[in-house]
Amino acid sequence: MLAIPFKKTDTRLVAYLLREELQALLDAPDPTTRDGIRDRAMLHVAVCAGLRVSELTGLKIDDIEMSSMSMRVIGKGRRERVLPLWKPAATALRAWLAIRGKIATPEVFINARGEPLSRWGFAYLLKQHAAVAARQQQGLAKKRVSPHVLRHTCAMIILQATQDIRKVSLWLGHATLTTTEVYTRGDPTEKLEAMEAIVPPHLRRGTFQPTDKLMALLKSAS
Repeated sequence: MLAIPFKKTDTRLVAYLLREELQALLDAPDPTTRDGIRDRAMLHVAVCAGLRVSELTGLKIDDIEMSSMSMRVIGKGRRERVLPLWKPAATALRAWLAIRGKIATPEVFINARGEPLSRWGFAYLLKQHAAVAARQQQGLAKKRVSPHVLRHTCAMIILQATQDIRKVSLWLGHATLTTTEVYTRGDPTEKLEAMEAIVPPHLRRGTFQPTDKLMALLKSAS
């Protein structure tokens, strides 16, 4: 049984949002309502840290350190990592914590009943905001915007900014670089840099001399 080879399957490129699509999504929640402030903070934190949905819904108040604008994340295998918060994410999170209130629930993001927001609850809210953002960016209507797509988007932002796959791996909390290599296949900038570094073979100059028959045909057609 163990000697039977695995069936080969298609290896697809990771799906991620373009910068303008991401901005439209982050701007979708209404910042004048309590739920909108929560959702805006939730989306910013999810993208900023490249969190898995379980890491996002499991994020606790004690894991946030606003003085240093950082947070502690417990990922797969109970592996911990500390990540800095981008300034917009820190601002959005600070606004949410200011109106969240003193609720016994330790999780940062809660629902209307004061209970921890579930992964299905976040997926539902994300779908609603993606529909709103699609009115501004029509490309979003053709994409399936899932929580993991936000994680992929964060990875691509970091890869394009640093050109260092190791930093992407540390940021996302991957156990090995093998898992992270999938992002290099989806990043077009690395291919462009490779093209600039390569000296391609020269194209031999050629000359074309039309025949009398072809010239006569062209003249008759005109």
